[in-house]
Amino acid sequence: MTQQIKISTVIPTKNEARMISEIIRGVKKFSDEVLVVDGHSTDDTARIAKDEGAKIVLDNSLGKGDAIRLAIRQAAGDIIVFIDADGSHDPNDIPRLTKPIIDNEADLVLGSRLKGGSDELGSNFSEFLRLWGGRVIALVINLRYSQKITDYLNGFRAIRTSSARTLNLKENQQTIEHEMAMESLRKKLRVIEIGTHEYKRRYGDSHISLLRHGPRFVYILIKKLFF
Repeated sequence: MTQQIKISTVIPTKNEARMISEIIRGVKKFSDEVLVVDGHSTDDTARIAKDEGAKIVLDNSLGKGDAIRLAIRQAAGDIIVFIDADGSHDPNDIPRLTKPIIDNEADLVLGSRLKGGSDELGSNFSEFLRLWGGRVIALVINLRYSQKITDYLNGFRAIRTSSARTLNLKENQQTIEHEMAMESLRKKLRVIEIGTHEYKRRYGDSHISLLRHGPRFVYILIKKLFF
């Protein structure tokens, strides 16, 4: 890329050998650096990613949150884009995510499945609960910070690297996503969203478990709102 502002695209992975090549090829044309943070995959994810020209970093086997914190520390770009490795996000949306930051209109840009549509949310009972849980979380955060954001939980997002490094991120699991958004609002960073479509993942299931992560989502919500 020739633009002055450099973009690092981060792909957290764990046994994504079937999809990682396609994802890397999709994000390359919009990225100055592709950083794959791998959770010690037992398949060929890391080898394939390296062959595709990505920089490989091994996480500490603590979860997605740990991978994101590692990426924030190691990214070389001025803007970091986070995208999942399961094919649910469209790399062609990356310029739309980064433009408000490049134009100095935002520090964190969230991709909204409520605005862009989703082939996953509401597709079964578990996803239906995840959809409405996300809406409740958005409602509470919006009331507290006078926002109109519809989707704080989508992993597809872009953030100014210098801003990301000011955030006090501690979550190790998928709860990192709304922790990042709430920390940004607490620090009075400019947070906006654009509509991005979530496609049905080609392989595997959602890594979010309502029983495992639901209580943690509520805990983080209360902690960041009142403490």
